Amino acid sequence: MNLFKKRKKEDRSLPAVQTVSRDHIYPFAEIDRYTPLMNGENRIYSQLREAVPIIDAALDKIVRLVGSFTVECGNKNIEKRINRFLQTVRSGGCLSGIDPFLNIYLNQLLTYGTAVGEIVLTGDGKSIYSLINVPLNRVELAFDKNGIDTLVYLSDVTGQRRLLPYQQLILVSTLDPQPGKLCGESVLKGLPFVSDILLKIFDSIGNNWERVGNVRFAVTYRPTGDGDRAMSKQRAAAIAEEWGKAMRDTRKISDFVSVGDVSVKVIGADNQILDSEVPVRQMLEQIVAKLSIPPFLLGLNWSTTERMSSQQADILTSELEYFRSILEGAVRRICDLWLRLEGLEQEYKIIWNNINLQDETELAQARLNRAQAMKIEQELEADNFE
Repeated sequence: MNLFKKRKKEDRSLPAVQTVSRDHIYPFAEIDRYTPLMNGENRIYSQLREAVPIIDAALDKIVRLVGSFTVECGNKNIEKRINRFLQTVRSGGCLSGIDPFLNIYLNQLLTYGTAVGEIVLTGDGKSIYSLINVPLNRVELAFDKNGIDTLVYLSDVTGQRRLLPYQQLILVSTLDPQPGKLCGESVLKGLPFVSDILLKIFDSIGNNWERVGNVRFAVTYRPTGDGDRAMSKQRAAAIAEEWGKAMRDTRKISDFVSVGDVSVKVIGADNQILDSEVPVRQMLEQIVAKLSIPPFLLGLNWSTTERMSSQQADILTSELEYFRSILEGAVRRICDLWLRLEGLEQEYKIIWNNINLQDETELAQARLNRAQAMKIEQELEADNFE
């Protein structure tokens, strides 16, 4: 017997990706591998949320409507422990629980298309101490050498970047990334142009009302004879002085008395302010369509039928289910790490709360209809058998 038979060496070569470009003609190709997350486009998205309240309100409502979840598994003791961990884990600052962490994480994901978080371990590395959200202006992403995996780098104020040593503790989620791209796309993509038009309309309305609210007057003096023409400059100065005194004394009503042909008109009184209702609604319709939020949730009293409102709610539900599926990847990484640190191996399910009461009512009605249909089918089969 050959007791010292040589074992076959394991193939540890990197996976080969056929569609990744490996041209090294460009001398600074390594620089092109890095993708900064806080670029100029993301700053525009931040300003959009600040400048257009309906966009900020829509994203906040999406975050709240996504809701919370619980973990279910076969072992009730482990299920109780993991749910207690998710409810009590630190999430930065004075917050606790995974929900505040996920709310900020999803807000970052919706606004910028990419969200980054970190799992912080205790000093001995035996348990999870906290979950923190990472500002995007400090993070850069890059493809690994295999062209598949993502590496996370931290950049300082001098522009120097360093590879984070514990990549398995970094959470990165992207929203609809384009092929070959590391960063996702914001749900606000396509709205800067529309929002710019909307802001111009609001700005012009404000300027017009500032002019109309603070009335300007045109005082015209017309000399009637040679004597008036000779003294026109002095009389115009006297009229201007007296008119100014009458306008400055706002505490009481002052009368202006003049001799000669003097007329007073309000500047801009003959001009009509453009109606902004139609263009503003057109811009808001584009924003609402992009964000997939029913108008009635944003306080827009647009006439809709009951069936249309139900269809809009169904569309919103499908959008929320999609966002939940993205968040579930980050949640599973946190739960898997907690189980490994606790020395446990257990299958589990993430059960999200129902989005609203209307969905629960519809599900109950569907179950009732199905049960009634099965009962009728059984009765018909029994009659045919007899």
